[in-house]
Order: sequence, then C-alpha cells, then structure tokens
Amino acid sequence: MCQWTADSQRLILEHFDMICDSPSYIYHFALPISPSSSWLHQYYSAEFSQEIRVVRGVSAGWGACFRTVWFGDLWSLACWKDTIAVGRKSGSIFILNAITGVQVAILSGHTSQVKCLIFSLDGASLVSGSEDKTIKLWDVQTGGVVKTFQDHTGDVTSISISADHTTIASGSWYKAICLWDVQTGECHHTIEQQHRVEYVCFFPLDPKHFMSVSGSKIWKWDTSGQKIASGYDGYGIAFSPDGTQFVVYKGAAVEVYSSDSGGALAKFNMGDEHVGCCCISPDNRVVAVGAGHDIYIWGITGPEPHLLETLNDHARGILSLVFSSSSLISASHDCSVKFWQIGTPSTKPVPADPKSTPSTLTLIKSITLQAEDGIAISSHSDGMVRIWEIPTGLIKESFQTPAKGCYQMDTRLIDGRVISVWCIDEKMYVWDAEKGELLRTVDIPEGNIIDLRISGDGSQVFCLHFFSIRAWSIWTGDCVGEMGHSSYNVQNDILTIDGLKVWVGSKGWNFGILGSSPVELPGMSQNWPHLYFVGGVRQQKSFIPGIQDTATKKVVFQLPGRLARCSDAQWDGHYLVAGYDSGEMLILECNYVPH
Repeated sequence: MCQWTADSQRLILEHFDMICDSPSYIYHFALPISPSSSWLHQYYSAEFSQEIRVVRGVSAGWGACFRTVWFGDLWSLACWKDTIAVGRKSGSIFILNAITGVQVAILSGHTSQVKCLIFSLDGASLVSGSEDKTIKLWDVQTGGVVKTFQDHTGDVTSISISADHTTIASGSWYKAICLWDVQTGECHHTIEQQHRVEYVCFFPLDPKHFMSVSGSKIWKWDTSGQKIASGYDGYGIAFSPDGTQFVVYKGAAVEVYSSDSGGALAKFNMGDEHVGCCCISPDNRVVAVGAGHDIYIWGITGPEPHLLETLNDHARGILSLVFSSSSLISASHDCSVKFWQIGTPSTKPVPADPKSTPSTLTLIKSITLQAEDGIAISSHSDGMVRIWEIPTGLIKESFQTPAKGCYQMDTRLIDGRVISVWCIDEKMYVWDAEKGELLRTVDIPEGNIIDLRISGDGSQVFCLHFFSIRAWSIWTGDCVGEMGHSSYNVQNDILTIDGLKVWVGSKGWNFGILGSSPVELPGMSQNWPHLYFVGGVRQQKSFIPGIQDTATKKVVFQLPGRLARCSDAQWDGHYLVAGYDSGEMLILECNYVPH
C-alpha cells in the first residue's frame, strides 16, 4: 500500500496538468511512460491504451523531479513556506502552491518584466522590482497593490525588505541602491555605486543592516546609507532561511559563512562550472548550486563539503533556486519551474537487459526513424551508430565510426547501406558504417554548421548555416541547391525534414524540384504535428516536445524529461522514437487521432 501511494502521488504530480485538462487520457498518457520499475507500471500494464503502446520504455525510477510547471516566459522566483511567486517577462506575477504547483492567483500591475521578487519575513507581503523602473508592494492574501515606489532611473535588478517591514532596499543597473520608507513610499537614501548593482539583501534577523553586490565586491551597509565593510569578493550572495548563515559565490568558488562571526564554515569549488545562483536548505545541511543547466546538491555538515547529487532535468540555464518547506524549486531559461525531492537518487538509467543494451551510454546526437524498414537509427557522441528494431525495441546492429566528438551527425539506411554523415573543421565526411569505409570528403566553404540532416530519400545532405541552407549530393559531393534564410534565432533552430522538403522555424523550401531553385513552401501546418518531430527536437530546443491535438490545440502526449534532456525525437504519426542525453531510448507506438 505504501508503494502504491508513493507511485500514485508521483504519477499525479508529474503529469498534473495533463490529468486535470484531459482526465480521460490518464491511461494513454501518464501510465505508459511511468518508470518500468514502478508499481503502477507493472500492475496496470494490461490497462495501457491501444493508442499508445510502449515498445521500449524508460528503465529508471521516478528520479528527483516530481513536478514541472511550464510558462511561456519567466524571469524571477521567490518562495515563502508553501507559496511560490513567479515573475514573468510580460509583467505579471503568478502565485503557485509549492506542494502541487497549482496556480493560486495572478498579480497584474507591472508593464514590463518582473526581474526580482522577495516575500516579507511573515509571508504577508510580496515585493517586486521591474524593468518598468518601479517597485510594488503587494498584499499576498488579497493580491492587491499596497504601494508603488518609483524613483529609479533604470531597471530594478534586485529587491529586499527588512525583517521589521519598515524599509525596502533596491538595486539598479544604473549604479544605484535606493532605500525606501514602506509607510511613506519615499526614497530616503540613494547610494551611488561605481558599477551596476547585482544584488541587495537584508540580514534576515537584523532589520538595520543589508548587503549588496556590485563590481564583484560584497558590501555591508546600514539603513542610514553608511557603508560598514567590504569583506568579500563575489558575484552573488544568499542567506539561509533562519539567517544564521550565508553563501558567497564567484566563478566556480562557493563559500559558506556564519552571519554572527563572519567566519568561513565551508568552502568548495565547482571546477569548470560557473555558478549562477545558490541557496541554503532550511536545516542548513545542504547548499543547492545552479551552474549552467544543472543543479548540484552539496552536503556541508561533515568535515569536508561533498557532492550529494546532481539534478539535470532542465534544458537551459538555471535562473533561480529556492527552498520551500518541503522541496527545492528551480526556475530556468527553458521556461519551466521544477520541484525536486532532495535525497531521491537521480542516477543514470540502468539497462534492463545487458544483452540488448550498450554498457556505456553516451549522448544521442540524432534519431532517424525509418518505420517502413522496421528500424530506428541513433547516432552517438562517441561515434557509435546503433540500429534498433522498432517492433521489439532491441538493438539489431552497432557500428563504430570516426565521428567521435563531432558537433552534428546523422545516419540513414540508404539502398541497404548504413550511411553516416558528419562535419568537422569545414569538411563533411560521408561514411559507409557497415564496411567501415570513407566514401568521400566534401569541403564546406561556409563553416559554422548549425544543423545537419540527411534527406528523407537519402540522396542529399542538408546543412544549416547562419544565412543559408545548402543541399549536397551524398553520392557526388556536389552542391545541388542553396537557399538564403533570415531566421533571427538561427542558433536555436534545427532543420525539420520531410523527404526533400526542409523547414527552419516556420519557413520551408522544396529542394526536390529538378532544374529549378528551391521553392518556398507554406508555413508548417498544425495539420501535420509529426513534422515538428521529423528532424528532431535537439538540444537547442528550450522545451520538451508534446504532440498537440490540432482541433483543441492541447498537448495530448508529452515526452518524459526526468532521465535527462531529450536530445532528439521523431514521430511519423504512428511510431514515436526519442533519444536522451543519457543515451536512453524511448520507442512508442502512438496512433493518436485528433478529436
């Protein structure tokens, strides 16, 4: 019963939005992609819908992330006990329940992105700073604006409110700290700085003193505007919830200090990682560190700090980290807020069948789905190519290529031959994987290949550059087509392929018309949702993809992301095959018919 309860809670929380929006889809969506090791997956296997059949499922457990809430845009995060505030680029503030992630309220008043948020010590008030140069004090219970403060000449980058609720400190990119009287709304002190102010924070137990970060220096001030000391070098600072400790970070270095004595309690280094944010747990036992798109949990109670676990479910950089009363919560540039159970193992998946699964799992660079041949092909970062049988989910064959370490790679079965293509140092290599033979090398005059894909008929290789798409003949090495494009976000785009048709973003061209230049196509239609998958989702995408009902516009199936980031996926309307950064493969028979 305990296992049933635990699995049921994780299932509901992990797929909360889908279950609420479409309760009839619970079996064909949530149950099939629950971990194969879970009690629910094993007990309800007979009830899995015929619309979605798991051919090869995920083998890991639930992992540490138990809830994800997606936003179209977000910028800042704050938490008080079981209440979360999420500041958005649009200027609104969403209030969420920190246990379920359910939206409780929306606060509207800012006209531009909310860059910083902080709750008062008692949780009754929320203070926000915005790009619109204003600061607002909110009543959390009513959702109303108590007071608006407006004297900054630039964006408000950081905000804090004193423990006695009398003073607000704010920092600006325009090199100024302002101290505001909460009662009158007036700025009674302006402290000019030589550099932009990155951070301000009152001591949780001392309403008369606060700290600021500016020019890689951490300064201590009193509420009369007098500087007391500059004792630390750092890019950021965060206090523990009880105010007894604070953490300072700069580059890869992280140091924990006592608020009373100022003495160092713990020090550790993140190596090559650059720290972007930190927070201390309510029990002062661990420090959560955001570096890149990963979160590192460090234990600081023993004689030496030690890494406890790494959380790597986000697809882009971490914006902010906070602890609620029950979990760690993170916000990311991938527009998601995630909830984590610290102490839950978050390890790489263990292969269920050693005979059919490679012992070393590496990043999957591309997925090619060839359902008509009954196979899917994965190309890996170590140069390995693997052919998977779709009906069984087992590896049929494996081939080693010299493509280890290349940025882009694709492989396809062409006329009975397994052909791999990759680019390194402005050269494209065409390789017969079965024979282990280099077929040709092609000079690419315009380097900086952003994406690469073999056409659906296997005759051409499409290369995406900053300002053009070029098609090369696999068999002759000649350039057989070129089309300029004007995508403003090309570094984050990928090629979407359907036969000899190719899209970048929403624009497409047909490269298969003989004797003429590529012909522009209509924008990618929502009548073909599988085209969003053909060519993959790739690492550049900032979200985990979902299959959308073309009538209701609701996502009716979404790939699981708890293993790692989904690096590539393809769906032909019948089979869906996804590859993950961890090297794990997911194969589903997915015959969804839009309602």
